[in-house]
Amino acid sequence: MAIDAKLVEIIACPVCKGKLQLDRQHNELVCRFDRLAYPITEDIPVLLENRARKLSMDELPG
Repeated sequence: MAIDAKLVEIIACPVCKGKLQLDRQHNELVCRFDRLAYPITEDIPVLLENRARKLSMDELPG
């Protein structure tokens, strides 16, 4: 089962409260403002700052 698109619409970045973007290729939720990628484990978003991966400008999805 994949993460529900409606869930992605309503959850926010825990750091800046901004919109998150689903990156299906890496199975992550991405905050473009903070350049953080939150993992999705067993279809559950892990929205903990200490579990987020820092992204370089080149890694930000389209």
